[in-house]
Amino acid sequence: MLSRGSDTDGEEQQQQKPLLHRGRKDNIQRAPACCSARYGLALLSSFGFFVVYSLRVNLSVAMVDMLNTTHRPQHNHSSSVCPAHASPARPKHNQTASVYDWDSETQGWILGSFFYGYIITQIPGGYLAGRWGPKWLMGLGILGTAVFTLLTPAAADLGASYLIAVRVLEGVGEGVTFPAMYSMWAAWAPPLERSRLLTISYIGAQIGTVVSLPLSGEICFYLDWTYVFYFFGAVGLLWFVLWTFLAFDSPSSHPWISQRERSYILSSLKNELSPERGHIPWRSIVTSCPLLAIVVAHFSYNWTFYTLLTLLPTYMNDILGFSIQQNGLLSALPYLGCATLAVLCGQLADYLREKRRYSAVAVRKSFTLVGMIGPAAFLVAAGYTGCNYTLALTFLTVSSSLGGASASGFNINHLDIAPSYAGILLGITNTFATIPGMVGPVIARNLTVNNTMEEWQTVFYIAAAINLFGATFYTIFGRGNVQPWAINANTYSRGD
Repeated sequence: MLSRGSDTDGEEQQQQKPLLHRGRKDNIQRAPACCSARYGLALLSSFGFFVVYSLRVNLSVAMVDMLNTTHRPQHNHSSSVCPAHASPARPKHNQTASVYDWDSETQGWILGSFFYGYIITQIPGGYLAGRWGPKWLMGLGILGTAVFTLLTPAAADLGASYLIAVRVLEGVGEGVTFPAMYSMWAAWAPPLERSRLLTISYIGAQIGTVVSLPLSGEICFYLDWTYVFYFFGAVGLLWFVLWTFLAFDSPSSHPWISQRERSYILSSLKNELSPERGHIPWRSIVTSCPLLAIVVAHFSYNWTFYTLLTLLPTYMNDILGFSIQQNGLLSALPYLGCATLAVLCGQLADYLREKRRYSAVAVRKSFTLVGMIGPAAFLVAAGYTGCNYTLALTFLTVSSSLGGASASGFNINHLDIAPSYAGILLGITNTFATIPGMVGPVIARNLTVNNTMEEWQTVFYIAAAINLFGATFYTIFGRGNVQPWAINANTYSRGD
């Protein structure tokens, strides 16, 4: 158990003895990674987050083709600020799908509506995962989202309000996924493999973005926008079948795991998990300064992330002049870089931790600084590239790519400070981090009603400033050691 000393003292004590080498009695024999159950779970959950983000971002591309281009406002007399790029003639059958007369404000509400449902199931998701088990909570959440995705074209035909309602319900389903998976990793991820396992798991979100953006563009071009939702909804149903038969809540309940791997995981976590997980020390959680640091960093990072996620296709079309087919492919480039860097940083972070070269808090803060300050700088720079398409795409790609470093920073710090309550902590931080997804697109579209370079520069400046604040706050107040209240509930949760 940790003493009641300061967070810094506790972390220094932990660093004196590596987790895998704390004496002969606690010597833990590492289980191989190849063909292991824990890495199998990482791949399966990665496919799950591929589905989650495919269902989330496909509307961003489809929206470009859902609008009636013959009724644009007069100030948008040209299709884009920059000269349009040549693209193949659009097939006639592409016009069979309905198009809608939605103004910029309506578009902003449609793109942001997902997050109104997403925000309300974050904390309940973390709580329910601890009570009922994360497997079925995550599985049913994604299943529900897939079903509503299949209903999207019908909802759009009924009107913008129906589409908004469907997107809200999709958000409700997806809101439980990250808290549920964090709860599962609390039982599956050995401390010195957390960065590797979680980056493999959550890289599916980036890959989902990388694949769904260009693929959605191709589907819109050769078929029509309705097939975007039919295709990705069907992929979601396929994942649910695999998850049902191959995923398990913990190593103890897995029927095919080797005894060596089960012992390795359980032994490595025995000094980190609270023996009284039925009781939740709410007061200690909500007054925790290290948790507040994660909240601020998560909120700040997501402001930039969601700004690009929801509006990059629009920026590509309205400013840089790329067609719907080119749009999806080019919009995916930043997320391909982000996914690549996230995996590399995960390997590096665990290497630094395992070799005892840096403490957990030093690693988390270093990767957070790179993953937040770097994107802010290049995002602002992208706004001043004018119609230099190559430079604009390069800066946007570098900005998003550097954000991948944060996957080994604040993004998994919940498991460092309170593994027993990681799902609840993620639910809390993700609740606040969802706010940018709700208000960001609305604010950005209201600031860019004329689609000028100067308006988009303002959007990028706002995102960069918020990123810088979050990185600074986390650097000052972030911690990397297990908090006392997360280990000894009896001592630290009185009155909670």
